[in-house]
Amino acid sequence: MVEKGYEVVWTKRSQKQMRQVFKHISKDSPKNASKVVLEIAETVLKASPNPEIYGPDKYKTDNDGSYRDFEKHRYRVAYRFSKNIIRVLRVRHTSMEPLEY
Repeated sequence: MVEKGYEVVWTKRSQKQMRQVFKHISKDSPKNASKVVLEIAETVLKASPNPEIYGPDKYKTDNDGSYRDFEKHRYRVAYRFSKNIIRVLRVRHTSMEPLEY
C-alpha cells in the first residue's frame, strides 16, 4: 500500500516572500534567483511524504511539534503540517531577526 503525501500549500505571505527573494537576488543574477527559489520549493516538497523530516521550529512558542523549519541558501522556511496539508508560513533570510510567533 502506497501512502499519499501531504499537499503543500503556500500562504499568501510566503508567496510574497518568495517573490521578494527572487527580486532581491535577480538584481545581481536572474539565473541564481531562479535556482534559489526553485531549490527552496523543492526542499519544501521533500517534506510531502514525511513532514517531520525537518526539525521543530524553535521560534514557535508552545510548538506542539507540527511547526517545522529548515534553512536553504541562507533562507529559513517555516511550515506547519496538519491533516494532509503542509502550509508554508514564511520565508525569511537568516540574517533577519527571527520572529517568535
